Amino acid sequence: MRRLLLPLVGLAFAGAMPAQAAAPLSRVQVVALEFHYRLSRVRIPAGPVRIELANFGQDEHDLNLQRVGGTKMYRLPKALPGQRQIINLRLKPGVYKLSCSLADHAALGMRATLRVRRR
Repeated sequence: MRRLLLPLVGLAFAGAMPAQAAAPLSRVQVVALEFHYRLSRVRIPAGPVRIELANFGQDEHDLNLQRVGGTKMYRLPKALPGQRQIINLRLKPGVYKLSCSLADHAALGMRATLRVRRR
């Protein structure tokens, strides 16, 4: 009887232990206007993030995101005036450069910086 009781007690306590919580989702809204971006926040913790491109301008815009020193480029497709595009990512710590790749928008000022810090 004692042999059965110990494993059952162990299982009861194992269920009561808190599970390691998943990292919370960070959110960043990038408002596109002629010819600049406005970020809802410029610093976020590393991990999962939802980035929303909200085009409040009169021209179509897109969003490219790349970590300084990195090779991977994340791209949100073109958003027409009044449209939104969303992407869910997992970002590593670092500095990320954001830009619009349409026509000469980046040269006209459609650039921004997002800093991702360690948790």
